[in-house]
Amino acid sequence: MDPTPILRLLASRRLAKLDRMDPAATQQRTLLALVEAARRTNFGQEHGFDEIHSVADYQARVPLRSFEDFWADYWKAAWPVLDRVTWPGRIPFFARTSGTTTGRTKFIPITKQIIKGNERAGFDLMCFHLAQRPESRPLSGKSFIVAGSAALEEVSPGVFSGDVSGINTKLMPSWVSRRILPAGEHALISNWDEKVQVLSRQALEHRITMVSGMCNWLLAMLDAIRQRRREAGLGDGPTLPDLQLMIHSGVPMDLYSERLGAHLEGTAVETRELYAASEGFIACADRGPGEGLRMMLDNELFMEFVPIEELGSDNPRRFWAADVERGVDYAIALTNNAGLWSYLLGDVVRFVDTRPLRMLVLGRTSQMLSPFGEHLIAAEIDAAVRAAAQGLGIGFAEYTVGPVLPERLGARGYHVYVIEPSAPLEGEPQALARAAAQRIDRVLCEKNEDYQAQRRGDQGVAPPRVAWAEPGTFQSWMRAKNKLGGQHKVPRVTAKPDRFAALADELGLDLQPTSREAGDARLEQAV
Repeated sequence: MDPTPILRLLASRRLAKLDRMDPAATQQRTLLALVEAARRTNFGQEHGFDEIHSVADYQARVPLRSFEDFWADYWKAAWPVLDRVTWPGRIPFFARTSGTTTGRTKFIPITKQIIKGNERAGFDLMCFHLAQRPESRPLSGKSFIVAGSAALEEVSPGVFSGDVSGINTKLMPSWVSRRILPAGEHALISNWDEKVQVLSRQALEHRITMVSGMCNWLLAMLDAIRQRRREAGLGDGPTLPDLQLMIHSGVPMDLYSERLGAHLEGTAVETRELYAASEGFIACADRGPGEGLRMMLDNELFMEFVPIEELGSDNPRRFWAADVERGVDYAIALTNNAGLWSYLLGDVVRFVDTRPLRMLVLGRTSQMLSPFGEHLIAAEIDAAVRAAAQGLGIGFAEYTVGPVLPERLGARGYHVYVIEPSAPLEGEPQALARAAAQRIDRVLCEKNEDYQAQRRGDQGVAPPRVAWAEPGTFQSWMRAKNKLGGQHKVPRVTAKPDRFAALADELGLDLQPTSREAGDARLEQAV
């Protein structure tokens, strides 16, 4: 049975409700309901939740906090049994995450309410899809989820830890799980190479109408499925011919759109972005690509926005749905129904509309690049690398960039872009590297006044440099770190010079040439 007709009826009602929703009133109700639920917790009593009756009351009593703050002050001593600490009852799940460059493991509290909220967010995304494509039937076949392993570790009786995708799977209703791939023991596979081999074969055995995942891993899976089709003598048509909807998150699709397009050509597929964090699903695309993601106002998440230049200051301003402004770069802080209160998520957003609230996700606060006062954000760097590659007719699979500090007094630091082409280069690598660096430099000067000022006369920062990596370099690096698949991604920006130096060493790149001239040659040929 295809439940799409039922979904279409429910979608029309939901969209009408969303159109009537007042952003500020809805978000304030959400916050006060969360405060009321948690007022008898240790955190609620410590912060005087009984005296909170407005957003202003809340912001006066509850400061902004990072994961490290929550871990040190509230969770570490009791973990893994967090009972009435920052949320009522016992936290049953923890999403285990770790940074690719830092290796630091985080345990994010997850409740059944969070998972229910994620399901509601997915429903809203489907509503927006059907509003644009009323003829679409995304539920008429199987949904293929390219994510991490569904295996969970029981870290204490009744308390589990693992990928958030595994937690979703454990709590998924049976009528939904029957429509999902992978299923059963295949969902437990943790090794990415094995997962690709098994699931690419399985994909040919089912009618797949919807896929979801991060673009980089979706692309790798689709490449494998296409190869299976060729081996089976099915020709070079669409990789998944019945596909209706692709849901992507985690990394910008622009970087992969051309290669993904080769798989989607000839299908009726629509692509939609979901802003999905482990801490909760925050926004989704209600319009076309690049037009912003609509903030989910009634999903038991309360969001605050801190101007990025004030992040880390003693008294940063905290905006919310009532007073955010368009065109300002904000760090987002989230309060949710798992015991996170004004938690700095680590993402940078910019609003393109305020009614309804619609945002662009610009990158991570940790992926801002400013060792020399240039204040580059990930979205600007992505655009520059993409423009350079397109201008030179080069497809690229991955890249990372980081700073190299000057070795001596009076010298200037610079940025090194390590770019992996999607195919072997056609042309002289050193000449292409110089041309790519010049294009990146030019685009960043156009997009960012601070960068332009630092580059003027080479006063603040020297010209960027480009090093080519052989195809497959970053996947091999991720494999060596056991970071293939799931929510893992190559760090676009490694902002701290020491960490970038360590990464470069692992890739075989020498970042400290003995002279400028020798450095150019070595950087262009290093990997």
